[in-house]
Amino acid sequence: MGTRAAVLCGAAAVALAGSLTAVPAEASAPHSAGILHAAKPGWKKCGTTDHPTLQCASLKVPLDHANPDGRRITLALSRVPHTAERFQGPLLVNPGGPGGDGLTLAGFVAGALPKKVAAQYDIIGFDPRGVGGSRPALDCEPGYFGPVRPDSVPSTPETERANLARVKNFAAACTRKYGHLLPYINTISAAHDIEWIRQALGAKKINYFGYSYGTYLGAVYAKLYPQRIRRLVLDSVVDPTDVWYTANLNQDHAFNDRHRAFMAWVARHDARYRLGTDPERIEATWYAMRAALAKKPAGGRVGAAELEDTFLPGTYYNGYWPALAEAFAAYVNGKNTEPLVEAYKKFGAIDAADDNSYSIYTAVQCRDAFWPRDWHQWRRDNWAAYEKAPFMTWNNAWYNAPCAFWPTDSLRPVDVANGKLPPVLLFQATGDAATPYEGGVTMHRLLAGSSLVVEQGGGNHGVTLSGNACLDKHLAAYLTDGTVPRGFGEADAVCAALPEPKPAATAAKAASASANGSALHALLGFRH
Repeated sequence: MGTRAAVLCGAAAVALAGSLTAVPAEASAPHSAGILHAAKPGWKKCGTTDHPTLQCASLKVPLDHANPDGRRITLALSRVPHTAERFQGPLLVNPGGPGGDGLTLAGFVAGALPKKVAAQYDIIGFDPRGVGGSRPALDCEPGYFGPVRPDSVPSTPETERANLARVKNFAAACTRKYGHLLPYINTISAAHDIEWIRQALGAKKINYFGYSYGTYLGAVYAKLYPQRIRRLVLDSVVDPTDVWYTANLNQDHAFNDRHRAFMAWVARHDARYRLGTDPERIEATWYAMRAALAKKPAGGRVGAAELEDTFLPGTYYNGYWPALAEAFAAYVNGKNTEPLVEAYKKFGAIDAADDNSYSIYTAVQCRDAFWPRDWHQWRRDNWAAYEKAPFMTWNNAWYNAPCAFWPTDSLRPVDVANGKLPPVLLFQATGDAATPYEGGVTMHRLLAGSSLVVEQGGGNHGVTLSGNACLDKHLAAYLTDGTVPRGFGEADAVCAALPEPKPAATAAKAASASANGSALHALLGFRH
């Protein structure tokens, strides 16, 4: 299972026990608040060409769950209704984030599951509080990621000051616009929202299927409402013992490993890309490209930070590798910046929906857990990580740095350890960068009676319903009748990873195939 897994076999799961709390006061408040008042959704047709049976509705929930009769906010819901005679209840799906838009995921899951399985569930998507179609939807600073940003690596005091000014301004903008809402944008509140959704649906229990951050949200809901869980699927699992500052430092090393895997893939296909056969030299060439773009951004849009944004998706999904390699090779071999600019538009550029997603990402993560308020600690920790993992360390640091200046106090992470659940099914790739492998092993140990299915050698983030028949077989069996694999040791079942992508015959074909990519990975997005 790799060296990272071996490290975990010690006492990693209890390393942060002092910073966890079984159920914070904020979490238990609704239990003492009495009866909930969730109205039944009024479903209306909102089908699309891809998902013609999709229905939509909205649901009002308390802004403050400790005061259920106070101000309400609105959640946007979607549904693909069951069609089979056998009905197994609602299956709530979440793409992660925090900040991921979940409405379309319902249609995707309904179409990607075997028809006989999907037909037995009402598959429910939802935009969590503040996200997408839910109201109010947060957008702290539109255009925050517009190019060209300062170099992410603060190699000079001026560069560090420029980046610090940006993150401080973002935190200040969120405070000005949404200061009254920020205390209530957090995972615990979102978990209580799920309980309101359950009651509105009239279901005694729910089934839940979450990817990435959605695994932590699902585990928190299960901790607060264990009696309401019927089935629970967690794919690409967050380590619940290191939310969130430590998690991001751990990501830096995993992103670097995955980027180097991409370099090795390029080296194996030198006949196509003509960048050499030595991965280390190719990596040096990539960093030389980065240095050149820091001085002269491609097309006036792709500087050093934007280059990192563009190549980050390749650490989430290797289906993007051919298009990224074409852009890399065109710049190095032909001084052609156009493919790089096009790759940035497809993979790195941020639109209004992404602005909303990032606003929720910061609001949730900054509120969920403790973040250092002393910038000297951030500087020390990130330079130490950068020495071993230069690819995304500082880009990731600035992405999360508003939390050093956030206006709300921090909650304490929920200890999701749980012995009150039915069998839970976990999926994890050994080389996942966004949620490293240890997270799946830790969650497996904390959820008594759970089963872990490992994709051996896989490096993608979000592995079920993405073409691996072995993984999908376990998912379908579980959703059909609750069957889970039972094994010995760390994993209960192991599936081989899918073959690596092949270079496309032409740059145009590579761009087309990778831009479409996996429908799932387009929905999950990045940094989630």
